[in-house]
Order: sequence, then structure tokens, then C-alpha cells
Amino acid sequence: MEFDRYCEAVAERGESAGFEALERADPFERAWHTSDDDPTVGEVSLFTAVVDAREHGPDDVVETADEFRRVVTTNTHPDDGATPIGYVVFVVPDPSSDVVDAATSYTVAERRTSVFPLVYDAASETLHTHPVPRLKGRGIYRRQIDDAARLLEPSSDEE
Repeated sequence: MEFDRYCEAVAERGESAGFEALERADPFERAWHTSDDDPTVGEVSLFTAVVDAREHGPDDVVETADEFRRVVTTNTHPDDGATPIGYVVFVVPDPSSDVVDAATSYTVAERRTSVFPLVYDAASETLHTHPVPRLKGRGIYRRQIDDAARLLEPSSDEE
């Protein structure tokens, strides 16, 4: 699936799930936000961005994820009590294993935020997510898997 079609699919799914365009998201052109109450994690503030990453290497993935963490932090009020969770999806046709590894080994929890860089392989239409750890932090990682399936994996009728 080409980049623009993937973005449209994510935007449509996000809109139906209550996401709204994020106004303070520079440099991310395609970013959305919503709030939710999770029975495991509690109140969450969800952020999503989609990046055309055809030219991205592993270092670019890390830098972009760090930049998205700054966007999440900027758009989160410290007194609202919600856990900020961000998903930044790198859309790449046939990504190298180094790019996937950089995304899925990124330090998710930092500075009171959780940011998950994910890689969408546009050629095979596969979304690479972070594995759920066996012990600590399972709730947020499980949430990431569920949100990815619900919001970030296009269904066959969207292709």
C-alpha cells in the first residue's frame, strides 16, 4: 500500500475511534490525538503520527522517535494524570532489518511518556510492533499491540 493511501486509512480509522488532528505537531504533518480510559493502564492520552520513511536509516528512526516524544510531551498537560502513549509509524517499502530493529528495540518508556516507533512494510503490508515483555510493563505493551491492530493495520477492504 502506498504512503498516501496508508495515511488515509489510518486517518479514517483514527477518526472513527475519536482521534482528532493534532495542531501542535511540528515537524509531523500527519499526527492525531485522543484520550481513553484503559482498564489495565488507566486514563491514557494517545498520540499517533505517520512518517514517510523511504529514506530513513536506523539513526533516523531513533531521532524521529525522540522528536515525536517531544511532540507528545509538548501536547500533554502534566497535571491531567493521563499516561501519554505515542505511536509513530514509519512507512517503508521493504524495510531493512536494521530499520525494524532500531524501531522495535527503541527505549519506549522515558520522561513519563511511552513512545512506540512502529514500522509499516508497505510492500508486504506488515506492521512491525514491539513484543510484549514477560514481566514489567505488560499493560502498555499489550495496549500497543491492540491499538496497532485497531488503528494502524489497514483492513483488506481499505487496499
